[in-house]
Amino acid sequence: MTLPLTDTALIGTCLAAAALGVLVLTSSGGNGATDSAPVAVTQEAAPEVSTEEALAQLGIGSSAQGTEVDPEFGARVRAYLLENPEVIFEAVAVFEERNAQAQADMGRAVIEANADALFNDGYSWVGGNPEGDITLVEFVDYRCGFCQRALDEVMTLLEADPDIRLIIKEFPILGPESDLASRFAISVLRLGDDEAYDSVHHSLLGHTGPISPEFLAGLAEELGLDFDAISAEMESDEVTNIITENRALAQRLQISGTPTFVMEDEMIRGFVDAEVLIELAETLREDAR
Repeated sequence: MTLPLTDTALIGTCLAAAALGVLVLTSSGGNGATDSAPVAVTQEAAPEVSTEEALAQLGIGSSAQGTEVDPEFGARVRAYLLENPEVIFEAVAVFEERNAQAQADMGRAVIEANADALFNDGYSWVGGNPEGDITLVEFVDYRCGFCQRALDEVMTLLEADPDIRLIIKEFPILGPESDLASRFAISVLRLGDDEAYDSVHHSLLGHTGPISPEFLAGLAEELGLDFDAISAEMESDEVTNIITENRALAQRLQISGTPTFVMEDEMIRGFVDAEVLIELAETLREDAR
């Protein structure tokens, strides 16, 4: 069975193959000949290199620089790898695991450095249980189809877990209609109350057609909101600053797509089922005990 490789695994495989190539060159007198079939590292043929060039590419000094590779040792390593090629993939798996852990640790550090902006900015809508022990932040664009799909998953999470504090970050990135929708939602929150924003949030995520001033006027009328006041607020510096701050926060967190979730110190990029969020919340609680 052929297993799909991630980018990091592929890189690790290429590095392992390159290392094997150096050993082959060293143990076979530098001509690269082997008793086995050649391994295709990339789709394009790799240029021929000398032993010294191969060593230099791996950061290993040549014999002229005082570093020598024992041909007998190289031959033994080569023979072992040819007899046990699975070792290369085991090494790649370890490399990938360590790389993933390093990325996760870096992500947690960035989240911690931006904790106030994420969890206590003073202007984002807070729903679910405001006193909940687990906070979920969602970066949303109302024109994003996956955000629209994620609404049901988030609602399922809130129904299944009454101790989730939900924060919505308006993050319009898909053009003028996205910006218009976010300005409308933010203005409703600033002028109205949490319930009014919640209704607008659901309505916008449930809307699949164009978002125009006429549509927003109709939505305001349907929800009993003052559209003239909302329109004036949409052009205010305060609304512009909120969107600017959210975009700056997303940039610091290296968020470029929606939906993106931050649950406590864990980041989830893209659409996920409610079960994933429910399980993560349970894991975070267990880790905190």
